[in-house]
Amino acid sequence: MPIRKISILDAIDRKILDLLARDSAMTGARLGERVGLSPSAAHRRVKLLEADGLIVGYRARLSEAARGDPSIVFVSVTLKDQSQETLARFEEAIARSADIAEAHLMSGESDYLLKVPVRADDRFERVHRDTLSRLPGVQRLISHFSIRAIVES
Repeated sequence: MPIRKISILDAIDRKILDLLARDSAMTGARLGERVGLSPSAAHRRVKLLEADGLIVGYRARLSEAARGDPSIVFVSVTLKDQSQETLARFEEAIARSADIAEAHLMSGESDYLLKVPVRADDRFERVHRDTLSRLPGVQRLISHFSIRAIVES
């Protein structure tokens, strides 16, 4: 099904998206109450937003303790070249890696920015040696250790 254009969304759709982005476990009754609809009408709207591809999934936000009290390391990656083959091989490798939580193709000085959580019972040295330094096409890795998160969503 095609995605509806954002301009077609009404205020209720936008409010539903905002509320679910903050609390994806919100009940249909609570959601309906917050947007001024019956629970069944709110549920129908959510199902339409899902069918239109505007809601692509739900997830639980885990506490740091549940995630192993990780340190977060952001790694800037510069590739040897930007050929389609190099980009594809690199992206396939990072998609398979359990050590990489997020990966973004970037503009500017580096080609990619990786978010790497390192559990308290692990070491970044292992991740660097066993995962990052073995990624195909890498010319340079620059690691940035997060001191603390200010905003997370």
